Amino acid sequence: MDYDYLKFSVEMEKLNVVLTNDQIDQFIKFYQLLIEKNKVMNLTAITEFEEVMTKHFLDSLSVTAVFQFQQPDLHAIDLGTGAGFPGIPLKIAFPDINFLLVDSLNKRVQFLNEVISELGLKNISTLHARAEDVAKNHIYREQFNLCVSRAVANLSTLSEYCIPFVKKGGYFVSYKSGQIEEEAEQAKKAVLRLGGELERIHKFDLYDQKRSFVVIKKISATPKKYPRKAGIPAKEPLM
Repeated sequence: MDYDYLKFSVEMEKLNVVLTNDQIDQFIKFYQLLIEKNKVMNLTAITEFEEVMTKHFLDSLSVTAVFQFQQPDLHAIDLGTGAGFPGIPLKIAFPDINFLLVDSLNKRVQFLNEVISELGLKNISTLHARAEDVAKNHIYREQFNLCVSRAVANLSTLSEYCIPFVKKGGYFVSYKSGQIEEEAEQAKKAVLRLGGELERIHKFDLYDQKRSFVVIKKISATPKKYPRKAGIPAKEPLM
């Protein structure tokens, strides 16, 4: 299969992300690994390179519009990373980030370990666990400058999973579809209760898709009782 390296580079540069040839090769290799593994386990419904490039790679990296990744000693966590989005594309584009990828399905974590090894990525690790359990561990709780998540869940629920990992002054950025205002408004009280503040919503078009980033800043410590026990945040979102 032929890959349009030039188009890929141009699209990245629109996001102010300039890639070396080696980094582009890493993206291509990631795509190949993703499609090969997708034959035996369900990782993505999107398989054509151009679609993966836009709906996975470019979408993952669009967060550069709301967060500065080129900063020293940046520790980030991708919660509910699935097939590695947005964590792997962000790590490829910004190799100096210290990244932790967390997912509750061990098969996906094993795939991510293969990707990390094949791509030769450094200072990136994986964790097979539920967010509710990991967030109680002092090794991870309030240790990250940034938490990102493309997981599909109510913003109140996602906030309860993600905000406990962020240190004061850091950010939780949730990837969402375009229509997010009502959901964000409903989540405001929950965000505050968790020690966060809804700073802004950034809306943009990704080709034919309406997309949004909900940017939440951590302003105070998260009370120790959050997150609640496994399953409760999803069943009974904070109001």
